[in-house]
Amino acid sequence: MASFTSPHRRVRSLAALPAVVILGTAALSACADPGASASGSSAAPTAARNGVVYNTAPDQQRLRAEKDAALAATVPELIGKDGKLTVATTAGSIPLTFHATDDKTPIGVELDLAQLVADKLGLELDIQITSWENWPLKTQSGDFEAVFSNVGVNKDRVKLFDFATYRAAYMGFEARKTATYDIKGADDISGLKVSVGSGTNQEKILLAWNKELEGKGKAPAVLQYYSTDADTILALSSGRTDLNIGPYPSTVYRENTRDDLKVVGKVNAGWPSETLVAATTLRGNGLAPVLTEALNSAIEDGSYAEVLERWGLSEEALPESKTITEESFAAAQAAAQTGKTS
Repeated sequence: MASFTSPHRRVRSLAALPAVVILGTAALSACADPGASASGSSAAPTAARNGVVYNTAPDQQRLRAEKDAALAATVPELIGKDGKLTVATTAGSIPLTFHATDDKTPIGVELDLAQLVADKLGLELDIQITSWENWPLKTQSGDFEAVFSNVGVNKDRVKLFDFATYRAAYMGFEARKTATYDIKGADDISGLKVSVGSGTNQEKILLAWNKELEGKGKAPAVLQYYSTDADTILALSSGRTDLNIGPYPSTVYRENTRDDLKVVGKVNAGWPSETLVAATTLRGNGLAPVLTEALNSAIEDGSYAEVLERWGLSEEALPESKTITEESFAAAQAAAQTGKTS
């Protein structure tokens, strides 16, 4: 069984990230790389408009895997000696990671995948809830052995971390149901109020688009930051913001479970390049290749596909997991671009 330990087990003081506009008490500390993405409905399982039955109850009946002795033997000794795989997540976005209807049990596709990996490695899954701002330093310090929290691979992160890819990485723009926006690039957000998470890939995209707009003499978008997911979506639904950019799976979830919001655009999280979501580990500690093999084992036996289907994310499935490090990042980017243009 997975164990859940309070994030206050080991607390370190961290400086807050800068923000353009701060609304609320903090700059979106509880969301994954995806940034501002409200959890939405927390009702008992019901079929959404896309046909997916989202189970948001504490009893997940999570898909489990058998231990692979050969894989287990490759776990670095310093990581496997306590018999646990300590995984950090931010619990901020349905259906990625979020709290169940009891408001305390962390659930979601990220943790389902982490459970498969831990099982195959013969380790107990030790879930640690943290803020988006905290996971990098706490992974570097050794508090976290892996991060499963919709982390996208980018050129800055590979300097500090190694990655095992497991899902496509897209961001969705969402707006009120009555909106007529069609967001495909910088020109489409000119002058609009857009909520976004601080320190995220999507914030980098919006800052780059604003620079492009300013170069054209057009009004940039006004970036807004909220302290909670609920505040973010309340601002959108009430008209105080025009758009929210968040993880595509979360925007699709809301479109299919609410009557007032819809998806109005989609962009790769690595824009203008391509990127992927990946399990994140400390650079050079030898764990990322092991996670890659465990993920590939789950892909081969079908359990990976079952987990994604359970959360309505089959379209984000990868044919295989790959290890990405600083040394291999350029080649991975080139391969992604070739696939994009072929």
